[in-house]
Amino acid sequence: MLRIAVAQFNATVGDLTGNVERILVRAIEAKARGAHLLLTPELALCGYPPEDLLLRPDFYRASRHALEALAVRAAEQAPGLTLVVGHPEEHEGCCYNAATVIENGSLRATYRKNRLPNYDVFDEKRYFTAGEQPLVLDVGGVRCGINICADIWEPGAAERAAAAGAELLLVLNASPLHLEKHRQRVHVLRERVAATGMAAVYCNLVGGQDELVFDGASFALDARGECRMRLAQFDETLGIVDYLDGLMTSHDYAAELSAEAEAYRALVVGVRDYIGKSGFKGALIGLSGGIDSALTLCVAVDALGAEKVHAVMMPSPYTAQMSLDDSREMIRQLGCTYNEIAIEPAMRVYGEMLDPLFAGMAADTTEENIQARIRGNLLMALSNKTGKLVLTTGNKSEMAVGYCTLYGDMAGGFAVIKDVYKTLVYRLSRYRNTLCSGAPVIPENIIVRPPSAELKPDQKDQDSLPDYEILDAIVRAYMEEDRSPREIIAAGLPEADVRKVVRLLRIAEYKRRQAPVGIRITPRGFGKDWRYPITNRYADEY
Repeated sequence: MLRIAVAQFNATVGDLTGNVERILVRAIEAKARGAHLLLTPELALCGYPPEDLLLRPDFYRASRHALEALAVRAAEQAPGLTLVVGHPEEHEGCCYNAATVIENGSLRATYRKNRLPNYDVFDEKRYFTAGEQPLVLDVGGVRCGINICADIWEPGAAERAAAAGAELLLVLNASPLHLEKHRQRVHVLRERVAATGMAAVYCNLVGGQDELVFDGASFALDARGECRMRLAQFDETLGIVDYLDGLMTSHDYAAELSAEAEAYRALVVGVRDYIGKSGFKGALIGLSGGIDSALTLCVAVDALGAEKVHAVMMPSPYTAQMSLDDSREMIRQLGCTYNEIAIEPAMRVYGEMLDPLFAGMAADTTEENIQARIRGNLLMALSNKTGKLVLTTGNKSEMAVGYCTLYGDMAGGFAVIKDVYKTLVYRLSRYRNTLCSGAPVIPENIIVRPPSAELKPDQKDQDSLPDYEILDAIVRAYMEEDRSPREIIAAGLPEADVRKVVRLLRIAEYKRRQAPVGIRITPRGFGKDWRYPITNRYADEY
């Protein structure tokens, strides 16, 4: 029998020393639990994705030194344990996404990733050369093949390992989350198991890295494709699975999360790791009394603790008393720092300064945007003084159609719900309230009242936008599925709304390009995987 320990842990990009320590902690635990082999995630030594650090020759040298130091220390602290460690490698003038087998203080063999993804958020062909050879090693009498992440997403690499004599496939992964992606991973690996007859162990990274969140959800499939181990999403943990003659047993089998729980936990992990790994002292949030800022506040408090979150309400003459009351109630329950700063005095000063230049011109969105920019300035001033990061509160629906103000509500360092459709914002708000033991944290008023920017009297979002159910469906079809307006209309969505939303989406590109990075939870977010030209005269198909 071969006992395999699966190290689902949170690596930090560039922290070679810290990541070595993290791997050693898992190695010591694995040894104590009787494991023969420790499997780590893809590029576990340096974190994923290292991006243009991979263009630096010194980065490869430092990674090599860290790998060698890990081998020596693992032999001392977990003797007899075999480690499979993901790392970047420079070899004979080429750079590889690699996995090295460590045994008894030495680097026994290295596998080089065969399939280099170059789509969505991946740019691996920018950095790496593809490997071509399988690697099969004997561990305790079991012939183990190694693959890395994209290797299993199409035929080739796994089949080469099987042809070289492997009976068990070990897969190192840094597979970022989008909702329900864990099911896709199981389906794809099951195809490789069916094609090769090999059982397989899938180890995935966990934690946040800039816009990406890695959800773990590591698992193991026996030779019949049955799932025998599943680790919890978003948790650092060490899973144990025993392998014997194609059969597997494990006591680690976590329940799947609901879609709402998965999305909410992804946001919490994304905020926690972005602020924590970047060294900020906490978070600043501008409350409005609306549902977007309410959800963002809950995520921040759950990620960081109330003591590190500072909420600021900045009412204008158009702010409803209900908005103030609801915001105060949230603060009462959550317990974070709270201030109110009325912006009417600043509005008057701006008006006095600009009135001579605006003479004869009617009031329009200019005056509305000034309010948002006053609030942005106040939040950024507090950020400068306190070292806390401003979290913006715009959702994906708004970002799509430009329903946001440059240097106003877009001002900040991290966009928590940038990839969360408005319809999902409502679902997540209700989900967060189910976690409360007493009164709901997000008051029912916030959830049921018509959404409004409150920048002029009696303003409602739907004065200028379609209903969010329609808006979100159009954006999803156009932006995530690359369907033409003609196809979207043919699918039954109103032509006038399709034309309006597609036009707004196209002309808002210059705003999105200046927006802060935000957490990605859908198959395509407005980040690395959306690279449309700002200046663009392509005519869509109608």
